[in-house]
Amino acid sequence: MRLLLVEDDVTLGPQLRASLQQAGYAVDLSTDGVDAEGLGDIEPYDLVILDLGLPKRPGLEVLANWRRRGNKVPVVVLTARGSWQEKVEGFKAGADDYIGKPFQVEELLARVGAVLKRSQGVVVGPLTVHGVTLDEATQSLIGENGRQESLTGTEYRLLRYFMLNPDQLISKSRLAEHVYDYDSDKDSNVLEVYINRLRQKIGPELIQTKRGQGYVFSSKES
Repeated sequence: MRLLLVEDDVTLGPQLRASLQQAGYAVDLSTDGVDAEGLGDIEPYDLVILDLGLPKRPGLEVLANWRRRGNKVPVVVLTARGSWQEKVEGFKAGADDYIGKPFQVEELLARVGAVLKRSQGVVVGPLTVHGVTLDEATQSLIGENGRQESLTGTEYRLLRYFMLNPDQLISKSRLAEHVYDYDSDKDSNVLEVYINRLRQKIGPELIQTKRGQGYVFSSKES
């Protein structure tokens, strides 16, 4: 899943980006409201973590502008100002969740994961299909027999995106946009290699190829 982190603090921003990447997300970092608003309109992010106290354009204005233009990207608001009035303003502007500074990274990760699942219509909890469970804490697979198998970072991001979007036709370009960050080389041929590796680990029947169109991750029993 691909996130936009909007945080102007020169220390906190890179630290949060590193923590989110370690948790298996592709992350772009923006440090001002104008740049963030443009990225949020152009790039297909799965979620935005948005600080309110931004230079050039306040976070609430950025959020309100997105919603006015019909941009429904899920947003977790991040701010040092924790009054209930500002929380209400954030929710009225279209925020999906709210976390006040200071906070533990674990709490932010939990809230991000929950909002992502709700936004995809997935029940909050472990991602499980056909007896295969994705352990998001260890970024590994747990089979029906309880055996745990490790995944590479790209394999994990791919499988999580598939499991959050079951039974949907997903093109190679869409996969690349949601698995890699802005600066990555989005090579569709490399994606094929990782998808084949996933098939070896979870079985070939779960990821179906639609020739010339993309892939479908099947949640239905055959």
